[in-house]
Amino acid sequence: MTCSIVFDFDGTLAIGHGPVLAYARAVAPLAKDNFVERVEDELRAYDAGEASYRDGYHVVAEVAAQDGVPSEAMNQAYQQSRTVLGTPEAPIDAPDGLIEILDALRGLATLHVATNAPAIGVEQILESWGARPYFDQLHTQVGKPDGLYPIVEQLLEQGPVLSVGDIYDFDLKPAHDLGADTALVGATAQSSTVEVTMRGNTITDLRHDMLRWAARSS
Repeated sequence: MTCSIVFDFDGTLAIGHGPVLAYARAVAPLAKDNFVERVEDELRAYDAGEASYRDGYHVVAEVAAQDGVPSEAMNQAYQQSRTVLGTPEAPIDAPDGLIEILDALRGLATLHVATNAPAIGVEQILESWGARPYFDQLHTQVGKPDGLYPIVEQLLEQGPVLSVGDIYDFDLKPAHDLGADTALVGATAQSSTVEVTMRGNTITDLRHDMLRWAARSS
């Protein structure tokens, strides 16, 4: 029996609003005045638990929709923003102690990334952190939530699964529906009322819980 841990990328392994603000700047020429400033205001409200957005990208999408920016233009702006991921234009941080956490988990579970983001940027960021060798597989452009079901189903055939992410409906609900365990992180982790196996502000806070889960499940 082999247990598996499936990590989301944006907001879970990669934290900070740098990529979101890069997206906002790419959208700004198509939007009304002070678009980036308005996004920043909403991000502050989200971080404070005063807004019900799914994540920072949802903030950009909602403010842009209010300005009448068409969806095709939003997609193009998003793709443009991903090309600068991890640069000074879109700075991104890893959770504290990420490599140590992955190193400790690697001997107990197979580790996966499942993200809706395109491959561009994701692998390069993981490589730059020295984290890429710890992951058995990267699943990009998954199309969560629906696209997460077959990934979790396949892994459940091998053993227990823990899905880790910052958006319950996208990252965790498919796993919960299939009987897998779940870990919620991010700005809404403490205020959310959804039932999860574990929760914390970042995966750093969940280090010991994840290790206990993996040791028990392997």
